[in-house]
Amino acid sequence: MISLTFPDGNARRFEAGVSGAEVAAAIAKSLAKKAVAMKLDGELLDLADAIDADATIEIVTREDADALELIRHDCAHVMAEAVQELFPGTQVTIGPVIENGFYYDFHRNEPFSPEDFPAIEKKMREIIGRDRAFTKEIWSRDETKQVFAGKGENFKVELVDAIAEDQTIRIYKQGDWFDLCRGPHMPSTGKIGGAFKLMKVAGAYWRGDSNKPMLTRIYGTAWRNDKELNAYLHALEEAQKRDHRRLGREMDLFHFQEEGPGVVFWHAKGWRMFQALVSYMRRQLEGVYEEVNGPQILDKSLWETSGHWGWYNENMFAVKSAEALIKPDDESVDQRVFAIKPMNCPGHVQIFKHGLKSYRDLPVRYAEFGAVHRYEPSGALHGLLRVRGFTQDDAHVFCTEDQLEAECLRINDLMMSVYRDFGFEEVVVKLATRPEKRVGTDPMWDHAEDILRRVLEKIATESDGRITTGINEGEGTFYGPKFEYTLRDAIGREWQMGTTQVDFNLPERFNAFYIDSDSEKCQPVMIHRAICGSMERFLGILIENCSGHMPLWIAPLQVVVATITSDADDYAVEVRDALRRAGLLADVDLRNEKINYKVREHSVSKVPVILVAGNREVENRSVNIRRLGSREQKVLSLDEAVAALKEEALPPDLKREAAHH
Repeated sequence: MISLTFPDGNARRFEAGVSGAEVAAAIAKSLAKKAVAMKLDGELLDLADAIDADATIEIVTREDADALELIRHDCAHVMAEAVQELFPGTQVTIGPVIENGFYYDFHRNEPFSPEDFPAIEKKMREIIGRDRAFTKEIWSRDETKQVFAGKGENFKVELVDAIAEDQTIRIYKQGDWFDLCRGPHMPSTGKIGGAFKLMKVAGAYWRGDSNKPMLTRIYGTAWRNDKELNAYLHALEEAQKRDHRRLGREMDLFHFQEEGPGVVFWHAKGWRMFQALVSYMRRQLEGVYEEVNGPQILDKSLWETSGHWGWYNENMFAVKSAEALIKPDDESVDQRVFAIKPMNCPGHVQIFKHGLKSYRDLPVRYAEFGAVHRYEPSGALHGLLRVRGFTQDDAHVFCTEDQLEAECLRINDLMMSVYRDFGFEEVVVKLATRPEKRVGTDPMWDHAEDILRRVLEKIATESDGRITTGINEGEGTFYGPKFEYTLRDAIGREWQMGTTQVDFNLPERFNAFYIDSDSEKCQPVMIHRAICGSMERFLGILIENCSGHMPLWIAPLQVVVATITSDADDYAVEVRDALRRAGLLADVDLRNEKINYKVREHSVSKVPVILVAGNREVENRSVNIRRLGSREQKVLSLDEAVAALKEEALPPDLKREAAHH
């Protein structure tokens, strides 16, 4: 007999070899009917699997969160079967579950297109309606290769060769169709339901190797019910409306082009907004951080010392002089290799080391708005959100171990203040612990993680429920544990943003030290801190969060004065000049166009405030105020309007400062 412990803490005894389905039936017939899988000691498994030892068990129903992964996995298999029924000769390769859905890669002489989706979806519904059982079989390696080779599934044969010798070969069948799969699956295709949709096609090289065949990847999404599916599709539609790349064009902020892949061409308006963000961040550093600037390129040897060359070189750009590239064998030419910095930390260590530091000088806090470059695959580039060249709002704190906890809390307070100023109220802070590949000793990691766990507890306690905390096991950097700050935007998407990373390793590698109270050399702790992370990415997220309706203080063009008739032209210029004297970014529209046309055009380019001037406004020295996204109109005198807009355009930190005084 074996003992199985349920989520409520109760335990029951069963014969060894009992299946999850039999356990569910023993609890209640209704549970057996709803069950789709089980979790055994936390691992998701088939209901048909035998249980041979004592364990904790949870019966998973279709309503549980864990069922989503199963629904999507099963849906991927059904899509593959549908494709092969409709398009004989198509080879299936791999089909994993991904965030919000699944995909399958297919090899076919003629690539698939979205025009094929209706037929594939219809066939999928037919297969789901057959309600065929998912059954697992264990095959030998040779049998598996022979069967797939006989079907002309050469990619599957290659996959079998890639499976480690000590791993079991599992085959999942749904009726006559089968595939190589680790599982688990629900009991039958009928459990999938009808809340799925095929989304898009893309090209993908086999095994991610550009020297191997190009496959067609079909993406799909699947949910527990139509309500969830429709909510997801609505969110996607909303996200497309908010896409910062489209809004960037409409607002004339920036562009990208092939000659500079992954780097931003900032237009005047976009650069104004970028500089407004930088100016705001600089003000947050005043009196706390010293702003420094490190070199853009450094000899490869420095990056070898830091460990980046060994751990991170695939993401770095390296350069030689043009002469060295032309004359690689000429010993009279400087042949040294330099790396374009992917991060600022080694440069900051060099600045810290320049001149003797005492314990009385600590903490030393350096900040830099440093331009860095990291290689990203071309397929991963995504507007401002994933670039190769960007600006970090980077900072490094050198402190004693006794100061570490207080510094991390100070950084947390600063981060939360910044995020609130930009309208992000929902924040998740997670501690990312040691990864498998890392430097440093286990005692060093234990010590660093213990300190950050204490800090995390204080953050949770002192936040009054405004901050959610958690642990990301194994997600730390190679040199130390870190806090990851995740923000939720206006449509519920989560964005990983700032980080606080503790590093006992880099100061040791560079022999950085301070003199302690006993006149001994002592190694400082180094804290890596970024709030926005990438300034470009933060702006992209902010544009999408606001749907282009930027707060007045950071809008690239704050006010346009538009005339109804040419008789008001001189007055419109006077209004614009008054706004500019008040520090507002203002322009005039004197074109011979109808006022509704002008208002519509400036609304598309997301100008927050349009002041309309006609004969009545000239006579009364007033303006008609129209707000982006509102049909309401408000008439104020010119002086009242300028004063109100000047106050509204004051950045939130300066408003707090003015209120304080």
